Amino acid sequence: MSTLTVGLDGSPQSLAAADWAAREAEQREASLRLVHAWEPQPGTWAPLVGAFTPVAVDAQREWADYMLREARSRLAESHPALTITTLQVAGPPAAVLLSAAADDDLLVLGSRGLSGVAGFLVGSVAHAAVAGSERPVVLVRAGADTADEHLPDATGAASTGTPSRDVVLGLDPENPGEAVLGFAFEAAQRRAADLRVVHGWTPPSPHGYGAAFDAGPDAEPSERVRDRLAEVLRPWKDKFPGVRVREQAVVGSAGRHLVHASRDAALVVVGRRNRRSHLGGHVGPVTHAVLQHAATPVAVVPHD
Repeated sequence: MSTLTVGLDGSPQSLAAADWAAREAEQREASLRLVHAWEPQPGTWAPLVGAFTPVAVDAQREWADYMLREARSRLAESHPALTITTLQVAGPPAAVLLSAAADDDLLVLGSRGLSGVAGFLVGSVAHAAVAGSERPVVLVRAGADTADEHLPDATGAASTGTPSRDVVLGLDPENPGEAVLGFAFEAAQRRAADLRVVHGWTPPSPHGYGAAFDAGPDAEPSERVRDRLAEVLRPWKDKFPGVRVREQAVVGSAGRHLVHASRDAALVVVGRRNRRSHLGGHVGPVTHAVLQHAATPVAVVPHD
């Protein structure tokens, strides 16, 4: 049985991530592992005695045990058929989470929602995990709810019984990444959702922007872009005939268009090239923009 790992620290965003991961694990018929990582503190200054005193490491462990038990109990109540295990490890959180999820299908983390603005506040742990993971990572914002991933009902009210919103895929046809395409099509198939493929591109100089770009001689470059997008997607459409695909080759920043598309999506899928440097993993500008501003869970899929 495959496994999904979720990083849990007791915060609202991590609990939202655990809820999302539990639903995803059920869809995949996978098990779920709740992981808490904590760093033992060397000591704290006690002014009254004028010396360092050790932090109660046992208290840290006890709190972690309690938090994990409570989360497991809550998830088991709403997902009784789901196999859920827990793990707490002392060590740097990003390194612990990456190690725990190294052989798993997915690592799921929480990110704080920006106050008053739809989007994420990606902390250092989440950013390091996204940049360093060789497995797909999903970030879930605080306040995310199951109904957010579904279309409203006939009255316009939120519902969990309506069809899924689209899965949105950000795609570069010149470097599509098989892993990214496979993840997006499978996600859409599991949700019985449409797959909306967004490719943002910049017309060659001296062409400008705007609707006039599709008229007259200027139509040729845009047609080539659309043809290339269709060429890349054709074998995947054949492989997933039940997934309805809508292709959007749009002029302008891919990140901006994906953020806009996220407002009525169930999931946004973007790729991250596996490029390593002495500074660590790399997160490209499009993925970075989506992580910071998307209004829905974001899956970052590494690829060669």
